[in-house]
Amino acid sequence: MKKRILTLLLLLMVSATAFAQLKSPEEFLGYELGEQWTPHYKVHAYFMHVAENSDLVTYRQYGSTYEGRELSTVVVTTTANHNRLEEIRTNNLKRTGLMEGEPTADKTPIVWLSYNVHGNETSSSEAALKTIYELVTNRQQWLQDVVVIMDPMINPDGRDRYVNWYKTKKGAQFNANPETWEHNEPWPGGRTNHYYFDLNRDWAWQTQKESRARIQWYQQWMPHVHVDFHEQGVNSPYFFAPAARPLHNVISEWQREYQYIIGKNHAKYFDREGWLYFTKESFDLFYPSYGDTWPTYNGAIGMTYEQAGGGRAGLGIRTAEGDTLSLLDRLTHHYTTGLSTVEITAINKDRVIDEFASYFSEAKENGSGDYKSFVVKRNSNPDKVASLLQYLMAQNIEFGQATKSARLDGYDFSDGSTGRVNIEEGDYVITTYQPQGNLVRVLFEPKPELEDSLTYDITSWELHYAYGVDGYAVKGAVEAGPVQETTTPVVSANVNRPYAYLAKWNSIDDLKYLSALLKEGVKVRYAEVPFELDGKKYDSGTLIITRRGNENLGSNFDSIVKNTADNFGRVLTPATTGFVDSGKDFGSSSVRYIKAPKVGIIAGEGTSSQMVGHIWHFFDRQIEYPLNLINRDDLSFIDWHEYDVLIMPSGSYNSVFDERGLDQLKDWIRGGGKLIAVEGANGFLAGKSGFGLKMKRTEREEASDEDKLVKYAEARRLSASGLNAGSIFKLDMDNTHPLAFGYGDSYMSLKLGSRGYEFLDNGWNVGVAKEGAHRSGFVGTDAVKALENTLSFGVQRMGSGRVVYMIDNPMFRAFWHNGKLLFGNAVFLVGN
Repeated sequence: MKKRILTLLLLLMVSATAFAQLKSPEEFLGYELGEQWTPHYKVHAYFMHVAENSDLVTYRQYGSTYEGRELSTVVVTTTANHNRLEEIRTNNLKRTGLMEGEPTADKTPIVWLSYNVHGNETSSSEAALKTIYELVTNRQQWLQDVVVIMDPMINPDGRDRYVNWYKTKKGAQFNANPETWEHNEPWPGGRTNHYYFDLNRDWAWQTQKESRARIQWYQQWMPHVHVDFHEQGVNSPYFFAPAARPLHNVISEWQREYQYIIGKNHAKYFDREGWLYFTKESFDLFYPSYGDTWPTYNGAIGMTYEQAGGGRAGLGIRTAEGDTLSLLDRLTHHYTTGLSTVEITAINKDRVIDEFASYFSEAKENGSGDYKSFVVKRNSNPDKVASLLQYLMAQNIEFGQATKSARLDGYDFSDGSTGRVNIEEGDYVITTYQPQGNLVRVLFEPKPELEDSLTYDITSWELHYAYGVDGYAVKGAVEAGPVQETTTPVVSANVNRPYAYLAKWNSIDDLKYLSALLKEGVKVRYAEVPFELDGKKYDSGTLIITRRGNENLGSNFDSIVKNTADNFGRVLTPATTGFVDSGKDFGSSSVRYIKAPKVGIIAGEGTSSQMVGHIWHFFDRQIEYPLNLINRDDLSFIDWHEYDVLIMPSGSYNSVFDERGLDQLKDWIRGGGKLIAVEGANGFLAGKSGFGLKMKRTEREEASDEDKLVKYAEARRLSASGLNAGSIFKLDMDNTHPLAFGYGDSYMSLKLGSRGYEFLDNGWNVGVAKEGAHRSGFVGTDAVKALENTLSFGVQRMGSGRVVYMIDNPMFRAFWHNGKLLFGNAVFLVGN
């Protein structure tokens, strides 16, 4: 007995010593939380300090940002739970069905807290410092029943951009006057990451480095509860669950119920302090790529918590009511809801675990939704199919290939019809009868059912359309087996020193190949019209890489062309002659030389930072081609001859393109320049002298006196008739024009907004939305009329140059993969 008591005393002494070495955030940082910002490196240094000095915390770096800053999480739980942490983690994966085997009897829920996804919504990372210290020092009783994973800063590049700027504008004390400089951050702001992507719109698509690293780590845990901490306008009360409608129908009754349970627990603490809050408004659960919805569709209780503040708040700001909202106020509120989340989950741990397991098992057993299977036709573009399948694997979504042909009831994505569809052996099948069946339903259903038109974001994103593949949604199961691997030779025939190499042109992978060749100094041509050679047909846009013109590469020509093709998985066909069987010979003027263009994009104050970033990322990371970012306010000083292509994103241009500035721009175009106007930029050009674009005028009957008697409470809902937050339209394409090379006679376009433009009188109407073009997503009745019979993609000749009108933005959030070749055509083919 004495020996056991002595051992216990020694353990207590060791524990006390370790605890004494653990510093509070204030002791470690040298200032009180809320007095100043804590930069990224200090936040992570403190989390590492806690991990080094507490047996309750394990630190792990899971990735890094584009600017090289660490991304990390900590696992916070009792020592006993740490000793069996792998059992807890794998138990959870086994309950999802994503890992084989039976879980043990243990039921320990996992709560994941994500902070600072928007860089200038900074209070949550400060709250994280306070939260981890409180958990390990005073809340160990909760940790006996819960594993807490904390990501203290999802977006450190954006946060440091904001914090470093703010420090340069603040005096000895912060100024609460909202009109002062410190409350008006400059372009591009700190909200987004290095490439100006909103990481809270990237959870499902994972186009960004930070998102991919985070999701891979998240999927190794699959938490039961996930909280994403945010900030909103400075005059708003705090928002917490339950979420607003619409809620996607895939969300279970338990997920809805628990949002109320957790909201009630938060309200208890906010009521005690007299803090204002609201629920069930503004922040819905529909668009799948948020930090609340994507975890929800992966079985968790996903929630957004919104504190007043954001980039305008600084260290303190005067509100409309005359109070000062301080950083301390903001972090305290987030600290409170974070702890409340852990507490209520510990209380409800058994049901949290059981309902989570049911979310996956019910999908596997019963499927999800009206359409139980989704088919991708095997004869779809192989590059696009491969890209889609790679995405599905990253989502832990199972797929196979049809083992026999069948004729079943379904929905045809190619034309929007319903009825009997023909499934062929070898077609790819993605069924909802799998653990991730609910996620499959969300990503693939043809027309997401929207219970309320007043949603927060785009309302359609279906993957057949996004990737440009054909297929069906089928109401029943489709017999499928494992995918059969196929290999394709890089060069289809062995010809010594061919006259030319031919490469297809119908995917972004082909665009990447072209980009790489141009950077290697290879001269490339393309066929403006289809041709036949050696009994094989080649489409418009086919790349023709002739030996002639590449003599400067000498003996390296063949190896460069073939090795680069190998790097990008491209199939080359060697041609022994330039004399074609039909069509135009390789020396024809219809075989156009592709000059490696010098490309610029207008950026800076007054332009859409996110659109600039989406396009910048496309050039810099996707096709790896040089892009020059030009400050909008420097346009009057640039040497226009240095650029062949100028991209004009949405923005405000009146101050730089006045009458003199527009004349300068048009002179450059007439001299051979190419202007690509994207989305909102077209609104600026419409109606300007020399530009053929015109806004569509809709006929509206004059409102009667009765029509004017709209109740105040109904006004917002009635305005939805003119709303298009983001939906899918089928466009008719003129694929004889280089802008549409590589596409069929139709294209599914993600259309944002409800502004329509007339067909060009003088130019090429390459992509148009005709009557009945709307395919998926919510669009108000007035918006449908405004968008039918309108231009989406067009080209105008101006002297020796071109203006490319891209009303629809194929670069939006980088997830509409089928539109990327369209943008590549605009840059590399149009006008060459």
